[in-house]
Amino acid sequence: MKSKICFSLFIFEILFFSIVPADISYADVLTLPEGLRLATENNRLVRITQREEAVSEADTLIAQSRLLPTINASLTQTFLAHQPEAIFGLQIVPMSEKDYLSYNLNIQQTLYDFRGNASRYESSKLILETKKMDTKRIKNLVCLDLAFIYFDLLESEKMILVAAKEAERLESHLRDAKNLYDEGVITKNDLLQAEVRLSDARQRLVAVRNLRTINVSRLNNAMAIPLKTDVQVMDVKENPSDSLLTLDMEKAWEHAEEQRPEIQIADTILKALDMEEVTKRSEYYPKFFMQGGYDFIENRYQIHEGNWSLTAGISLNLFSGGSTKAGVTKIKQQRLKLFEQKNKLIDEIKLEVEKYILHLKTAREKITVTKDAVSQAEENLRINRIRYGEGVGTATEVLDAVTLLTIAETNLYKSIYDSKRAEAGLLYSMGKDLVEVYK
Repeated sequence: MKSKICFSLFIFEILFFSIVPADISYADVLTLPEGLRLATENNRLVRITQREEAVSEADTLIAQSRLLPTINASLTQTFLAHQPEAIFGLQIVPMSEKDYLSYNLNIQQTLYDFRGNASRYESSKLILETKKMDTKRIKNLVCLDLAFIYFDLLESEKMILVAAKEAERLESHLRDAKNLYDEGVITKNDLLQAEVRLSDARQRLVAVRNLRTINVSRLNNAMAIPLKTDVQVMDVKENPSDSLLTLDMEKAWEHAEEQRPEIQIADTILKALDMEEVTKRSEYYPKFFMQGGYDFIENRYQIHEGNWSLTAGISLNLFSGGSTKAGVTKIKQQRLKLFEQKNKLIDEIKLEVEKYILHLKTAREKITVTKDAVSQAEENLRINRIRYGEGVGTATEVLDAVTLLTIAETNLYKSIYDSKRAEAGLLYSMGKDLVEVYK
């Protein structure tokens, strides 16, 4: 029994450590570039698209096989109840043996089919290219999602600091209020008010800590590692948005049209449809082929048991019920549909680029404003605490000053990480590789 338990534990360790990536350990300090690398390597969406790419590659090999000769071989052993015989006048002559062996080898090659098979192969290769582009698109989308989560986590950590500072300020105010109450300077109401505000601040601190835990789990899920992995994140110091702030809208649209994988996929599919139309139109024309082989039938009554053959042929489908014409029409309509989808996609991408540019500019303006607001709120709190300690100010003024400072700090950090999220979104919408940008 003990040996079975040890063996089970051994199997569990093998399975567990094969699932958990070896390149990240618990309580590691994670940087954004490292997180992007893990996401692109381990994310399940990326793995799914990679399998689709492998399926498309197999389709390409299937299409290529039509360009190569087909080789068939067979081997048979025949057993007859009666030996085949023929009557020649008064004589009965054997035609074949009662039991005999036969085999054949046949090779057939299409010589020319008006580029039907060649166009089918070219189309399959173009479709494979679209799958590779889609894998690139999914990787960049996963990187964008991870960057957003990463900045959400950093923002939640800053919110913990803000909530902790607020609770600390309110605790300091509560101590002052208790001292003044013991001296008979203030009423019980001021003391109760301070206690209620402190309790509320502590509840918000618990809430933002829970929010950080959720964001850590979201980050772990994006990197496909266990959700409970304790990961500490490092703040992003560099700001790639300095050059983005002065970016012309038209230039940004041009970059997006040139680099977005979605548009490249649409263009490649259009080329594939052209190849499919050539393949379909080839059904109108004849196909030329060459066939050769060797046949052997065991028969001692026959002069030549084995025989070589070479056949040149032509085949033409005279009538197929209009399916070829309908197929060509279908491809034309698919091409027109894709043109409209591509134009719609370009409009949506332009709107996305414009949205992130405006978000980035708004966030940067907010940062400038809120930086001044924080220093002003700190000075306001300092003055009101002095006035309250001297018995000139009221408790409400101090509590309002603490609230204003908390709001100012919250707005500052929110603006900072709104700016970073807008940066990542703008870079993605322009088709930039986020792994390279944040490397």
